[in-house]
Amino acid sequence: MAEEQNELDERIIIKDLHTKEIDLVNRDPKHINEDVVKVDFEDVIAEPVGTYSFDGVWKTSYTTFTVSKYWCYRLLSAVLGIPLAVIWGFLFALISFCHIWAVVPCIKSYLIEIQCVSRIYSLCIHTFCDPLFEALSKICSNIRVAVRKE
Repeated sequence: MAEEQNELDERIIIKDLHTKEIDLVNRDPKHINEDVVKVDFEDVIAEPVGTYSFDGVWKTSYTTFTVSKYWCYRLLSAVLGIPLAVIWGFLFALISFCHIWAVVPCIKSYLIEIQCVSRIYSLCIHTFCDPLFEALSKICSNIRVAVRKE
């Protein structure tokens, strides 16, 4: 009985990873499009002092702009939203696949190989350069520099 419950809980957890509940009220919880697409009537159309149109034209323009923007966005998202979601899902799956199966293994392989080269390089430096620089330091250690004002 306990094993069946654990199995059921695991299935629910696995299912929840792919079918999590989405927030229909706050559709941008990470504020990705905070500054990008906030375009209102006042951001696009403005009449400076002294060049006002008729009040009716201004109100109708505002309503037309707002409603047309709203419905055009809804129609475009209804027609293109799902196909674009498939394309973006495929693209990000492809990027994830390449990263997991190609990029990271190549980097790890490179780091393993470069570690071997680094050890050989280090041995060569310590074998050939260290004695040379020690000899040069002993030669130069007796040099004295005196500065005189004449």
